[in-house]
Amino acid sequence: MIDNLKKILNEDQDPKAIEKITSKLENLLMSNEEVGYIAVQKKPAVTILPDSIVVTNKRIILCKPKNLGLSMEFVDYDWDDIAASFVKEGILGADFTFTTKSELTHTVDYLPKNQARKLYTYAKEQLDLLKNGAPITAAYTPEPIVEEPVVAEEAVEEAAVEEVTDFAEIMPATTYTSYEEPKAAAASTERKLSELSQDELFEKLQNYKKLLDNGLILQGEYDNLKKEILSYM
Repeated sequence: MIDNLKKILNEDQDPKAIEKITSKLENLLMSNEEVGYIAVQKKPAVTILPDSIVVTNKRIILCKPKNLGLSMEFVDYDWDDIAASFVKEGILGADFTFTTKSELTHTVDYLPKNQARKLYTYAKEQLDLLKNGAPITAAYTPEPIVEEPVVAEEAVEEAAVEEVTDFAEIMPATTYTSYEEPKAAAASTERKLSELSQDELFEKLQNYKKLLDNGLILQGEYDNLKKEILSYM
């Protein structure tokens, strides 16, 4: 595994974090399992205990330090259980997200953009291999990022509230019982979903998650919205 890691450590990963992960992975890897890439979280401030994500030819492994770095928690998902993967780039880094066939969503944020792109490319190849029987090279092409001026904290909070309000207007029609107008609105929403790009659908899914976290929608409503969006991905 040491030889394989030489080609992995070329995107400014933290060597100490990689050393801790690889020392523990040696006892976790299955027969014929090889590490394809390791990405390490890098937050804007000093990152003392970064989360990491490991992709192998058999699964995705999430690595989270526990007990002030004295232990580490590993959560893994086989490629057979992965439904899709996404990358969302921002000014300070990128988020790598994957969804499972059981409708679970996992995100590792503040990844260096190059590392997030490598993760996406490797995940795409593994999913294509399962689907078609042969890997299809599909390099990730990031969208251009327009840097926005830094705004005051109050302005950020106001923008977040406005965003939640906008998405609250497209609540599913199942919350209404005696009006015809919400049904028409739901049909209009379905037509709009079919016209959205993958990035726009992913962003809409994240905003629904914010609604759930803020207690503005129920878990059942979120599950229905998420299932509808994933059907267009």
